[in-house]
Amino acid sequence: MAINIKYFNSFVLKKNINNSTSGTDAYLSTFPGLPWNPQGASYDYPLFSTSSNNPPGRSTNIGSRQLSRNWIVEESRFRGGFNEAETGYGVRAYLKEDSSTQERRSNALIYSGVFNSRTDLNQTNVFSVGEEITKAVDPNYGSIQKLHALDSNLAIFQENKVSRGLIDKDAIFSAEGSGTVTSTNLVIGQVTPYVGEYGISKNPESFAVFGTRRYFVDKYRGKVMRLSSDGLTEISGYGMSDFFRDKLEEINDLFIPTNVTATFVSIGVNPFKIVVSGSNTSSIEKGMVVQIPQTGGAPTITTSVVGLYDTNTIYLNSNPGSPVATPNAIIFTKYIKDKVIGGWDNYNSNYTVSLQKQTNFTGTEDTFYYTVSFEEDINGWVSFFTYKPNFLASLKNKYYTMTSSEVYEHYSNQNRNEFYGVTSESNITFIFNSNPSIQKVFKTINYEGTNGWEVDSFVSDEEGFDLQNSSYSQYNDKSKPIKSYSEGIYIESGVEYRVGFNRKENKYFANLVNDSSARPGEVLFGNETTGIKGFFTTVKVSTDATTNTGGIKELFAVSTEFVVSSR
Repeated sequence: MAINIKYFNSFVLKKNINNSTSGTDAYLSTFPGLPWNPQGASYDYPLFSTSSNNPPGRSTNIGSRQLSRNWIVEESRFRGGFNEAETGYGVRAYLKEDSSTQERRSNALIYSGVFNSRTDLNQTNVFSVGEEITKAVDPNYGSIQKLHALDSNLAIFQENKVSRGLIDKDAIFSAEGSGTVTSTNLVIGQVTPYVGEYGISKNPESFAVFGTRRYFVDKYRGKVMRLSSDGLTEISGYGMSDFFRDKLEEINDLFIPTNVTATFVSIGVNPFKIVVSGSNTSSIEKGMVVQIPQTGGAPTITTSVVGLYDTNTIYLNSNPGSPVATPNAIIFTKYIKDKVIGGWDNYNSNYTVSLQKQTNFTGTEDTFYYTVSFEEDINGWVSFFTYKPNFLASLKNKYYTMTSSEVYEHYSNQNRNEFYGVTSESNITFIFNSNPSIQKVFKTINYEGTNGWEVDSFVSDEEGFDLQNSSYSQYNDKSKPIKSYSEGIYIESGVEYRVGFNRKENKYFANLVNDSSARPGEVLFGNETTGIKGFFTTVKVSTDATTNTGGIKELFAVSTEFVVSSR
């Protein structure tokens, strides 16, 4: 005879509103386990409602009955029902575990009971020690950083390896070595590593998924990876190998302590709080560790931030004692690490990844960050962006990023290059390298597109080193900047002239005026000459600041006219 054993829910009694009658602490939510709740008075504990004149909740007339009703009963299920049958003890299973030593296994998985959404039976808090509920992967590849289930397979991302685990099935192999999949009562079946020594390092935040494709960054190998039905692919190899190799090397895995210092102002006891002042108090966050020096030579109190009323009123996890009232006496510490944030742009069908060094609290910000997108249709990296997101996500064909405490919807207006309310220029850097073995003189630059483009720089390759003034130096040619068609206009004696791009038959063109420094032996140099000498040139063009700001700027093609150098 089989007897079904029920696992009943647990219940927690929580205080949801504090006891203050006025001031900044009134109506402040509280949570269980904090030292100031309750304070030991009889009215702090819940009492049964005996009068309709004392309804539950807070009122301006604070009495013992009112305070006693600011409690809630929370059960372990996701959804509790009103007027459900009483929960009894019933039959309880008992199993003695011989070894109860806690284990931390960074390379192993453990699974619980299931949650039945139809019956509301929640067994996610049940871990039966009488069953095999763990599954380990090779510890040589580091800790597990990310899990992702797709169809009936589980992708397991370790620091240095990616594996596939079967869900609710297992593989059976014949004597010849061929395999087949069969159903089993195992939650996690056989684990098989993908071909290739790649992992997600310690950057699970780089993970993104769309359809059957999953993207992530392997910092340790300087690669951006794609996991699809054809296995692992290095998508950073599509023209960006050197970039990611160099930039990912600068990303730090370690948690670095960063401090905010503040001046003590006052303290409170119910709840425990401290009021501080200073220029950087807006950087104080929940979870920060607080070090508070005490008067009279008493040991420094170490506690943590559990809430913020404003940038100056800080709620603490324990009694702040009697702080020293001197400048920079209170130290708030946060441990941060560099991030590689990835996400899927559903609007443009791009994988976007942002490499970020974290902000320090000294009043300055490390400007090292690169946000770049990969497009599947062309198998290439299409653009850098000027925004620095905290999170990336897509919902219903719309693309969102988060910055600070705000959610920003991209592509919501017609303004190009506007991120978080700030408009930036668009710029493109490219190389003219026709007939690479011939020394040339580049005379002009021309482009097909719309008005509003200007040339920031036009620079040739560097010549070989020469000994000049007891040191080795090398030179290159460069042109003066070229203004756009609209910004380069000026009028002299009633006649209109242009110093930048001119236009003919909807094609924009300009001469290249040399802006190089004088070289030994040169007679004419700088703006006395035209043309840029070199085997190839690197050109940077950008949108100007005045022509149809935020509007569409098309750049279809760019060309140059050159002649073979007489030298």
